[in-house]
Amino acid sequence: MTTLVARPIQQRNTPKQRHALVATSHTRLMMLLLLFGVAVLVVIGRLGLLAAFAGSEAKAAVATLAARGDIVDRNGSPLARTIDAWTIGVHPRKLMGDRMELASRLAALMPDRGDQAWFYGQLTKDVNFTYLQQRASPALVEQVNALGEPAIVFARETQRLYPQSTMGAHALGFLSTDGHGMSGMERVLDERLTNPATAGTPVALSLDTRVQAAMESELGRAMTTFSARGAGGIVLDVATGEVIAMVSLPTFNPNRVGMAGSEQLRNITTQSVFELGSTFKPITMATAMETGVVTSFQRRFDATHPLKVGRYTIHDERGDPKRWLNMAETLIYSSNIATARVADEVGPERMQTMFRKLGFDTKPDIELREKGRPLWPKYWARTTTMTTAYGHGIAVTPLHLASAYAALVNGGIWRPATLLKIDPSHAPVGRRVISEQTSARMRQMLRLIVQRGTGRRGEAPGYRVGGKTGTAEAAVAGGYDRSRNVATFATAFPMDAPRYVVLAMLDSPQGTKETGGWKTAAYNAAPAVGRTISRVGAILGVMPDENRDIDVSDIVPTLWDDPSRRMPTGQ
Repeated sequence: MTTLVARPIQQRNTPKQRHALVATSHTRLMMLLLLFGVAVLVVIGRLGLLAAFAGSEAKAAVATLAARGDIVDRNGSPLARTIDAWTIGVHPRKLMGDRMELASRLAALMPDRGDQAWFYGQLTKDVNFTYLQQRASPALVEQVNALGEPAIVFARETQRLYPQSTMGAHALGFLSTDGHGMSGMERVLDERLTNPATAGTPVALSLDTRVQAAMESELGRAMTTFSARGAGGIVLDVATGEVIAMVSLPTFNPNRVGMAGSEQLRNITTQSVFELGSTFKPITMATAMETGVVTSFQRRFDATHPLKVGRYTIHDERGDPKRWLNMAETLIYSSNIATARVADEVGPERMQTMFRKLGFDTKPDIELREKGRPLWPKYWARTTTMTTAYGHGIAVTPLHLASAYAALVNGGIWRPATLLKIDPSHAPVGRRVISEQTSARMRQMLRLIVQRGTGRRGEAPGYRVGGKTGTAEAAVAGGYDRSRNVATFATAFPMDAPRYVVLAMLDSPQGTKETGGWKTAAYNAAPAVGRTISRVGAILGVMPDENRDIDVSDIVPTLWDDPSRRMPTGQ
């Protein structure tokens, strides 16, 4: 018999049960989504905390710059800008891998930043954070990120960029780590550049980047050729006092100021004071004419033999004629002896008065904070008056001298120098230091120095250059270093209607085979000025003209006529 087994009858879910199951599924899904959302929030929060932590550490090293106005040259070319850029930093204490290997790979990616040893030093610092590179390109950020080191971090920050690199560095200056001006015009203009009401308007400096580049090039060439310790140069508008170029070598890169030494940061033209030698002689002659001590080119002074004053003896350089010299010849031959005799008649009071009118007793008059105080003689003995007349025993900055030469040739008005572009119609009134008649005579004599005297190698054809060379032994504690000198050539052009002063100075130049061992200004500073004027004259609106010149016909007949005379080799 077949046994039948009864199977339970499968019951179908009722609609009510199905709704319950769906509700349960939705609840579970919501809980899963909620858990996922919480996890995401935790991750985001963690990243936020890390970013905040890294950001606070970074700010401890270099603060993000606030909006800061641009600086441009007189023609609108950018000199300093605030930009958004990538930065690459590292948390040295969080590094886990081989630091030496990482340093090698970083050096390969950023060779301009430093070598392997430099990067290793950064990676082993006992600090929470340090920068490896600022103003990094996106491509570099991608390459460094590919190294896969979690302790290396990246950020976008506002940074100060100097697009011209080292050009005009001392005039521009640089910023501190908290974004404020530390030197140069960045310091002078700090409040204006950071004020929200004015930061949007660029500040125009008086500099012309074209002229600045040319002068830096020529002074750098001279500094290298003559193995000089340093060099300084200025181009100055004689009518307004505007500084068109300001060069100080060695220089620095304001984009990487931390790599610069103290000598590089020092502005030779405004901070360093020098005894500028025979460049003072035209000032002495102007003083003699202005005070009525010498009124005629017929008046001559004995330069036939050394001048003994007490225990001192004043000599002329070799090659100078042993003659009685008038004012023009004294400058052409750069005679210390004749200049000292003129100064002796002028006297200490009137010499001091002229020097004070020219600002030689105070820091140079310019906006910069980096200014040196002149070395003013404590006692004005007879010998002091004589030696300061040819630039010994008194020390000033090259800017002092440039401003003085502007007054000598512009009609007799001294004006303060400025690094801000100004409207010619709003030039400072200045103060009169010599008469227009004396200034006219100075233009003639300065031109004759370049035509016939020690300044001949500073001629720039067609530009009617006039100026004076000066070579002085370098002053050191307790005396002078006879192995070193300071060579200077101070000029103006064009002499028939002066527009600009151009000054070049070399600190401790050495003689070369080409100069026959001579290391005086006639052989090094003068040619540098001549080349600079030839390059920038037309840029400055002065067209060369070989058919024009200042009229010196009333002075030439008073000069000694000696066809055998060779070029003086002195100052």
